[in-house]
Amino acid sequence: MRALSRENGVVGVVEREIPRRPGEALVRVRLSGVCNTDLEIARGYADFTGTLGHEFVGVVEEAAAAPETVGRRVVGEINVGCGACALCRGGDARHCPSRTVLGIVGRDGAHAEYVALPATNLLVVPDSVADETAVFAEPLAAALGMSERVDFGRGRRVAVVGDGKLGILCAWAAQNAGADVLLLGRHASKLERAARLGVRGETSDDAGRLRRAFDVVVEASGAESGFALATTLARPRGTIVLKSTFHGAPTWEAWKVVVDELSVVGSRCGRLGPALDVLASGALDVASLIDDVVPLGDAPRALARAAERGVLKVLLRAPAP
Repeated sequence: MRALSRENGVVGVVEREIPRRPGEALVRVRLSGVCNTDLEIARGYADFTGTLGHEFVGVVEEAAAAPETVGRRVVGEINVGCGACALCRGGDARHCPSRTVLGIVGRDGAHAEYVALPATNLLVVPDSVADETAVFAEPLAAALGMSERVDFGRGRRVAVVGDGKLGILCAWAAQNAGADVLLLGRHASKLERAARLGVRGETSDDAGRLRRAFDVVVEASGAESGFALATTLARPRGTIVLKSTFHGAPTWEAWKVVVDELSVVGSRCGRLGPALDVLASGALDVASLIDDVVPLGDAPRALARAAERGVLKVLLRAPAP
């Protein structure tokens, strides 16, 4: 099969063996989504080697442990735990100390014709949800998952820094939870598209006037400047939620965290079930965030396209069988 792989620091489309793993399901990928983490991995984040990609929708071709899923469209939880530790026994492998993570840590990902995952990681996609919508299940889950870490209830003033696809989804999720949300970004075109989803936004050019104005600030820009802006926007004893996977060592002024007694919270993965429920409800038109769909064989162009200024979501389409 063909796959977008990072080997010896070089990213490109290569021929690889179909990933049949003992005890796991084999899924034929239909669409996969390029996200900022993929771009950071291509630059060296996590020192990953193998097939990139963790957002996908596909069709189950083999699943000895769950034969009822064969032929069904699925999305997949990206964390695969050991199954034996206390976290795994409790049903949450997201922080299993020996976990692998699809396309990020120790496991080949989904920018390929096929991907392997345990059947327990797969969720069947409702027939009413198109592929172009279902492929957003993982990033939407990451946005909704913030509520596991922070209260976004009614009356909370929330700023989201970064008008990319993750920032827009985070702003929508916080607003859907009841918060009063403002999305701050640098691209008028992106903010206009967010507005069509009901998300209020403005450019960050004049963000200085909003100093210490927010109970919660979500940093989703993927840029060092976003970390610094977040410390300026949060009120004393407010909370900063870090969503970006940033390859590098940010140099923002950490003393502000001490002086303003800020809480800094990391937020990574959410559960795909609630995200699928939102997508099936039609409450969020995620397909409107798609800028391009590129054939898998031209995947390097998709990475370059996703990194262009003003672009939101780029998808890779695997070839039909």
